Amino acid sequence: MDRPEPLEPLREDWERALCVVAHPDDMEFGAAAAVARWTGQGKWVGYTLVTSGEAGIDAMHPDACREVREAEQVESCRLVGVTDVDFLRQPDGVLEYGVPLRRLLAEQVRRHRPDVVVTGNFRETWGGRNLNQADHIAVGRAVVDAVRDAGNRWVFTEQLTEGGGDLEPWGGVREVWAFGSPASTHAVDTTDSFDAGVASLEAHAAYIDGLGWQDWDAREFLEGMARQTGQRLGTGLAAPFEVFPMGWGE
Repeated sequence: MDRPEPLEPLREDWERALCVVAHPDDMEFGAAAAVARWTGQGKWVGYTLVTSGEAGIDAMHPDACREVREAEQVESCRLVGVTDVDFLRQPDGVLEYGVPLRRLLAEQVRRHRPDVVVTGNFRETWGGRNLNQADHIAVGRAVVDAVRDAGNRWVFTEQLTEGGGDLEPWGGVREVWAFGSPASTHAVDTTDSFDAGVASLEAHAAYIDGLGWQDWDAREFLEGMARQTGQRLGTGLAAPFEVFPMGWGE
């Protein structure tokens, strides 16, 4: 049986990261412990949630669900040291890749001016027969393109000061990192920040309860993945990422 390829440590020579995902809870299913590590180093990390996850609880009307899930996400962020949380309130479950989504995300990149952007796995599967969800794929694809759009002053010009907006182009994103990708080549040691990651997932209590997973345990779920990744990185626990360089020739 072939052994998995070793993973390389993610670079940490940066100061600002923007995490852009489709739903509340997306970051918490594997990447929040990495965020806790980074905020513990004094780095700025912000979250942009494209939807409010309002279609995620079958027994709760979307209007009520939106309020609950946004509140859970804010608390979840607090537990890993994140205070800047934006909800774009796009329709949950029916996101489409395209220019309107790229426009929204380019504005976020221009506004926050990060060094790196984090998103979720946007491959078709999770590395096997389990298909990825359509919103995840749409957002991840749009993130990569929006990062490039953000640096081009001739794209979405209405956002820029010359076009009547209040922003400037931002081409300073070095890399986009997609956590949980089956094509991951890098990872972050989360051994010391793992407990914060577990707490951040547990903060989504209403959502998890609505899934109806009997006897499901957040710590056990996260630890299984983190230990496998840690073995490939040479640490106790770790979170995996696929890296997309944004500079020419990198």
